[in-house]
Amino acid sequence: MSIRLTTYYNSKDLPSLPGSNIFHSSELFQVLEQTSGYQPIMLVATEKEKVIGKLLCITRRNFRLLGFTNKTYVYGTGEYFTTPGKEEAIFGEFLSYFTRRFSDQSFLIEFRNLEKPLFGYKYFRQNGYFPIRWLRVRNSIHHETIDKWMSASRKRQINHGIRNGAVIDIAHNEQDVKAFFSMLKKYYSPKIHRYLPDYSFFISLIRQSGNKELGKIFLVRYKNKIIGGAVCLFSGNTAYLLFSGGMRKTYARLYPGVLSVWNAMTYAAKHQYTHFEFIDAGLPFRKYSYRDFILRFGGKQLSSRRWFKIRWNWLNKLLIKIYV
Repeated sequence: MSIRLTTYYNSKDLPSLPGSNIFHSSELFQVLEQTSGYQPIMLVATEKEKVIGKLLCITRRNFRLLGFTNKTYVYGTGEYFTTPGKEEAIFGEFLSYFTRRFSDQSFLIEFRNLEKPLFGYKYFRQNGYFPIRWLRVRNSIHHETIDKWMSASRKRQINHGIRNGAVIDIAHNEQDVKAFFSMLKKYYSPKIHRYLPDYSFFISLIRQSGNKELGKIFLVRYKNKIIGGAVCLFSGNTAYLLFSGGMRKTYARLYPGVLSVWNAMTYAAKHQYTHFEFIDAGLPFRKYSYRDFILRFGGKQLSSRRWFKIRWNWLNKLLIKIYV
């Protein structure tokens, strides 16, 4: 199989690409391109001038205690337009090039949100990656009542929040996005393990237009003040929750964090999406407060894995011995 790989650094140079996976789309590439601190790169595989695969790689510059560092990650393992038997071989080509390209400039490379946990296992091992078990939480929302498996306490919180004056809405303008971002930034600032993109990501998201719906920002208001919100991306028949939060201490009786997720779920169900997934349910620790929070919406916990590679070879080899 003769495969040609092409790397695209600017959205204006991208050819017309097939596919429906939003995490490997030209639309998300354009949003990330306009986001401060992010550099998206699209890898495209062709055979006889026909596109047979694509992989969107995202590098972000992050500031932590160790200083400015680059982290490169991919959602899933790409999107392919060939016979099933060839998909992993194409991914192997992507992964070999991707690893050579980013190993020296990123302190960490990560493949997250894998739909098929065993896909590409051989190629990950060949390129020096190690797996860590991860969890996903997915809700079925194609039933007549999407709260069918929701906990009784969660239902009461939703009803109380609405009854006490909270209003759910969608961001339509820059003023809404600014207020939402300001609220979410305060919510995320003490959470050292969670990263919030620059404001430009959120404004680019609502400005993005195209043939398919990319994402939405959902809001919770009280007396015209934004007290909660959530961000979703849409791909295929699934809505993916990227970020959510609320001023739960100041407005405890309104349950803004709960209503933020409920707002996104009801929108997704109304627009014929069949599943709602929380993008990060964390490591399989017995106790994890965020996972407990999202499971009360009635979803199922699924076991998955993420693949990692660290720049420092001695540490990477040690972790391979531990996790493989």
